Formats: sequence, C-alpha cells, structure tokens
Amino acid sequence: MLRKIGRLFIIKTNWEAYMIIYALALGAVERGSVYLTRFPGFGGKLLFLACTGAVFMAGAKILDCIKFEKAALLARRASEVTAPPIIEREAA
Repeated sequence: MLRKIGRLFIIKTNWEAYMIIYALALGAVERGSVYLTRFPGFGGKLLFLACTGAVFMAGAKILDCIKFEKAALLARRASEVTAPPIIEREAA
C-alpha cells in the first residue's frame, strides 16, 4: 500500500516535470508579487528575481534528473540483455 502511494511522488515523464515546474513558477510569481508590494523599489525586484530564478534552476535540475534516470534505466536493461548467464558448478 505504501509503495503505491510512494509511486505518486515519483516524476517519470517530461510532461509530469513540466506540470510541476509550472506549479513552482506560479507559486514563485505569487510570492514575488508579494515581495514587490512589501518591499517597493530595487530590493523587491531583487527578491522577485530570486524567486523566479530558483524556479529556473529547479526546473533544469528536474529535467536533467529525468534524462539521467532514463539513460541509467536503458543502460541497466542493455547490460542485463548482453550479460552472459551465470552457470554454477557443483563442487567436485
């Protein structure tokens, strides 16, 4: 049961990653707009840029991790196919 629930929190496809990045961006812009009203001027603009910049960095990391996991899965499958079978001998 816990394994099924845990699978909901694993990002498997680029589409899922884009949806999460979009949600992060919405939250960052909302938080940034609060910073703009609370800290008018240059400080608010810097905080707004920090919020949106964090989304760019997190989005890039998410997409890189998906690419890495797909490559690792393909490599693992290729090694399983090409690996010779292990034959155990009986002790003489």
